[in-house]
Amino acid sequence: MQRYFVSKSNWSNDEKVTITGNDVHHITRVMRMDVGDKLICNHPDGRAATCIIDQLVNDSIIVSPIEWRNEVVELPINVTIAQGLPKGDKMDLILQKGTELGAFAFIPFQAERSVVKWDQKKIAKKLERFNKITKEASEQSHRTHIPPVESIYSFKQLLDCSEKYDVKLFAYEEEARSDSFRRLSDVLNEIEPTQRILACIGPEGGYTIDEVDALKLAGFHSVRLGPRILRTETAPLYLLSSISYHFEELR
Repeated sequence: MQRYFVSKSNWSNDEKVTITGNDVHHITRVMRMDVGDKLICNHPDGRAATCIIDQLVNDSIIVSPIEWRNEVVELPINVTIAQGLPKGDKMDLILQKGTELGAFAFIPFQAERSVVKWDQKKIAKKLERFNKITKEASEQSHRTHIPPVESIYSFKQLLDCSEKYDVKLFAYEEEARSDSFRRLSDVLNEIEPTQRILACIGPEGGYTIDEVDALKLAGFHSVRLGPRILRTETAPLYLLSSISYHFEELR
């Protein structure tokens, strides 16, 4: 059943829901739904309801909830991915697949070795696209939460915002070559589901020595993501898959 996220202002006492915007085109033109058809509406508070279409009115659709759904689809632990800006459209892939794998939020950041350089106009367009990707991926994977992409951070801003997280990790390729590496599984065994994780992934070329030192000074712990060197777009997906397996399948 198709799923749509509806803003709080469009819910009327849980009795009527008004769907607007691009979702109207998707429902009527792409899915070719009509009065009497069913779909799922997600409330911003995490609830979801099976709804039936009552009316197709100009640029909006009126639906009625007929059953509240009991769903457990979100990761039991809050994981934010801080991703050093990669080249090309790799960020699109990271956002889409990372959303499918349960990331709570994303923080793209400008690392020293990030080739990408965007002005404010380009950043605004990119953020609009990024949030569209996470919304569509959340709908496709039947999540009840859309991971936000609020801004493009500088490295300093990333360090400053890291203070609000309980566990701070950064994937470091040198750990894969080290004899004294720390296994990701050992790190995950020490984490409680109530804690908030910030996981930092470098861009192509990895971190500079200065960035590594700054991350450690800010309380980040380096981890090894297996014995092989992963591409920047592979690393967050490996990490999220490992976290999902540890907290959802082994418990």
